[in-house]
Amino acid sequence: MELVDICFNLTSDAFREDEAQVVKRARQAGVRYFVITGSNIKDSDHALRLCAQYENAYATAGIHPHMASEYSERSLVALQDLAAHEKVVAIGETGLDYNRNYSSPAEQRIAFEAQLELAADLALPVFLHQRDAHADFTRILSRFRDRLGKAVTHCFTGNADELECYIDLDCHIGITGWICDERRGQHLHELVQHIPAERLMIETDAPYLLPRNLPADTNFPKPRGRRNEPAYLPHILRTVADCRLVSQEQTARETTRTAKDFFAIG
Repeated sequence: MELVDICFNLTSDAFREDEAQVVKRARQAGVRYFVITGSNIKDSDHALRLCAQYENAYATAGIHPHMASEYSERSLVALQDLAAHEKVVAIGETGLDYNRNYSSPAEQRIAFEAQLELAADLALPVFLHQRDAHADFTRILSRFRDRLGKAVTHCFTGNADELECYIDLDCHIGITGWICDERRGQHLHELVQHIPAERLMIETDAPYLLPRNLPADTNFPKPRGRRNEPAYLPHILRTVADCRLVSQEQTARETTRTAKDFFAIG
């Protein structure tokens, strides 16, 4: 099977000691393409440089809501420069996160709107993050939606009303190992059945969100601590396929085709 991991935080320090081995294990697991996520200017630049080292690696360029306090007119120019590179396939990770408010809600909204404006101007997809901010997130996104191209709400963990809202806004949906969590992700088992195949993509969000039900007989080394990596994407695929009552092979074909089309890769 050929898979696409649409969210791989390869810039994280968690991968610095064995970066090449992590990528090698991903390839062995069938992850042929991955998108390295940018969360601020420095991180987005790092993601782009990593793309030069690994085949079929692509990047996003953006300012995560946690980092929104760093946003300025200068950083917007820097994002525009980064986005000019052919390996940058989306603006983001951008959005709103009121769960921890590492940046104030006001700062987050300013940075979010600026990046939506940039994505619209550059005709690039947007890679979106939302946590505990659904009302403001959808209000802002709705204002820009007619001018934007493709949009994905990554790491979807919300409820049925939120899912319906995002689908109505013509968003793609990214599903992570959250669906493998018996404590928090059980509701996704039913909801994932309602995501149209042409809107569904899968992701690890590595090094975060290691699937809790990862089997002990995995073909790869036991995770270091709770570090996730793209090699575990097939396990997420299997869980998604089981929940949708569709074969793994069909789910792989559909999610890979959708991701390739969304990011215009491959």
